[in-house]
Amino acid sequence: MATQEKTVENTQLKDIISHAKEYGFIFPSSEIYDGLQAVYDYGQMGVELKNNIKNLWWKCMTQLNQNVVGLDAAIFMHPLVWKASGHVDSFSDPMIDNKDSKKRYRADVLLEEKAAQYENEGDVEKANALLAEMGKLLEAEDLDGVRELIIREGIKCPISGTANWTEVRQFNLMFSTEVGSVADETNTIYLRPETAQGIFVNFLNVQKTGRMKVPFGIAQIGKAFRNEIVARQFIFRMREFEQMEMQFFVRPGTEMEWYNQWKETRKKWHEAIGIPAESLRYHDHEKLAHYANAAVDIEYKFPFGFKEVEGIHSRTDFDLTQHQELSRKKLQYFDNDLNEEGKPYGNYIPYVIETSAGADRLFLMTLCNAYTEEEITEGDNTKSRTFLKLHPSLAPVKAAILPLTKKDGLPEKAEKIFNDLKFDFNMIFEERDSIGKRYTRQDLIGTPFCIAVDHQTLEDDTVTVRDRDSREQVRMPISELKNYIEKAVSFKSIFEKLG
Repeated sequence: MATQEKTVENTQLKDIISHAKEYGFIFPSSEIYDGLQAVYDYGQMGVELKNNIKNLWWKCMTQLNQNVVGLDAAIFMHPLVWKASGHVDSFSDPMIDNKDSKKRYRADVLLEEKAAQYENEGDVEKANALLAEMGKLLEAEDLDGVRELIIREGIKCPISGTANWTEVRQFNLMFSTEVGSVADETNTIYLRPETAQGIFVNFLNVQKTGRMKVPFGIAQIGKAFRNEIVARQFIFRMREFEQMEMQFFVRPGTEMEWYNQWKETRKKWHEAIGIPAESLRYHDHEKLAHYANAAVDIEYKFPFGFKEVEGIHSRTDFDLTQHQELSRKKLQYFDNDLNEEGKPYGNYIPYVIETSAGADRLFLMTLCNAYTEEEITEGDNTKSRTFLKLHPSLAPVKAAILPLTKKDGLPEKAEKIFNDLKFDFNMIFEERDSIGKRYTRQDLIGTPFCIAVDHQTLEDDTVTVRDRDSREQVRMPISELKNYIEKAVSFKSIFEKLG
């Protein structure tokens, strides 16, 4: 018997999207009303997988690091928060329209895709030169120059096939709404475009109540909202999404040391959950955000190319300084340790290293990486098999209990096993169809183990456990099932890889 797997890069995104809907991972939002562009709902399997990803991230941040604690800040914040952060004045994307197709595009994305084309053709130098020129133009806010660069590069609209472009314009991405029950008492507030600001405004609350000493971090998982003009590539870019961010507060002058440490730690995390090293890469920012002195993206090779899944940024003291100035409340840290090092006591505003991952993008990365099409040859016969090769700790369902038949007391025995294990693992009990079809269904949702209950089980309390990836089957006592499954699906296996 021989098997051959289809690689991730040869998988079409449409196959992933179709699979995600058919097997209960992701549905278009409001689908019975023809959906809402760039908004999606997580189905019964999707919500389990996403929760597992978030739980793993949370534990790796707060449980493995004694100097990182959690926070859950409100979505609504005082509008001056977004004035201080710069979002009111400068949170925008450069957009360009094609006059023939009437379609709108992000100008920087068009140029990045052109650079990716050069890179795929082997001309890395030309790709880097294009990105560098784009970075300079955007930094100088030379939107006319950006348009001229698009035309010079011969970039055409994929719909109309023409280069009949409008001027480049900036569009603010924040959603606004109003609070107050009486019209003349309303105030404009915003749906937060990022979760980081909730951490910054609570910096002293957490530091004082938790008696935290610099360096320390504050982690948060939460919803954010951006009015993306161009939202595409499934859940990669959405208007409502979830961020997993950690702001790490450090002594000024040590930020690059911590920046490099978190850069390495976060890439190692992605590898620990089963992402191949060759499918990941660093991408240093050509154009730094106004608050940063260093920034890098961790990119994953999706079916549509290398794209960002997480950013690591050295934000300097920009955020805390801005909030201190606008709120007129001191956000300084009194460092007792300076005196112990022979330096004078001092108050200072900490610098910040940020790790910012998109939960939805990590979900898509995990799904793309797990989606496996396999050709199995047995003698002269070849058949195809599709399954999700998810890390067992992330799989939505950990094991399925499958009685061989619906009679002879097998369902009752299987149900007893299910009831004994359901307190420890997310399980499925299924008795419909042939055992082969049930195996196939579990493969398609990524269940690592299928436990078959047969007539021998009634005699000696043993079951057959089938492994999803190898399809190998082993016989074991029912009493050993809990430890067997626990060893495979525990986060501990990932923790150990992270040291």
